[in-house]
Amino acid sequence: MASRTEPLGKGQQHRMLHEGPAPDFLDSSLEWRRIFSEVWGTFLLVVVAAGADVVAAKSGGAVTLGMAVVAPGLMVMVIIYFMGTVGGAHLNPAVTLAFAARRNFPWSRVPGYILAQIAGGTAAAFFLFELFGRTGNLGATMPGPGVSAMQALAMEVLLTAGLVNTVLGTASGARNIGTNGAIAVGGYIALAGLWAAPISGASMNPVRSLAPDLVRWDFSAGWVYLVGPLAGAMIAVAFEWILKGPPTKTGTIAAQGTLDGD
Repeated sequence: MASRTEPLGKGQQHRMLHEGPAPDFLDSSLEWRRIFSEVWGTFLLVVVAAGADVVAAKSGGAVTLGMAVVAPGLMVMVIIYFMGTVGGAHLNPAVTLAFAARRNFPWSRVPGYILAQIAGGTAAAFFLFELFGRTGNLGATMPGPGVSAMQALAMEVLLTAGLVNTVLGTASGARNIGTNGAIAVGGYIALAGLWAAPISGASMNPVRSLAPDLVRWDFSAGWVYLVGPLAGAMIAVAFEWILKGPPTKTGTIAAQGTLDGD
């Protein structure tokens, strides 16, 4: 007797190729997993970004400025690859707020993500402090020699606007996932640091700057790295609206992979 075969639908083919559908980004029962991914991802980012400066000071310059600014970009790239589909790999309050302002991310989930990012970044700073003490100012970001606070602020606004535009332009919904997002976002972070780190430290992330300041308890330049990234993020949201118009609910859900499309 000849066996009968049924043609596979597009949804079945997708599940076979990718070993099951992606987790529902809007499923509240999985929020604990997304929160954990933000804690762990932000820990890794801050321990590399701040740690590069710490190790450079500890080793007498074995880690050069070029290495120090490229390392966080590579770290973000890796994080997007290995767990961007879980929690979105925001890793940055400016990015989370931008996604929410863009209406790609529920405002109700913003506090949890930001608290997770603060927890992960602070844990990374404490880790560095326990290993190396206050060496290299724990990798704190500060205006460069001869650079005023206002100049550093303007640079942080500009750099963060470009970063968030890159994120919004390549992310799927409110998630940094896939090759395009990983390479574009990681590459932008490295590029920004290569030319602007001597001016402001090229933080672009309030938690990356807040965490070392909190552990060493020195907030003298902290306002620059809070106001600058947040202002830059909101500018980027406005630019994204100009470039692409307002988002649609259906488009956001489809981009997050929760519509079959058959």
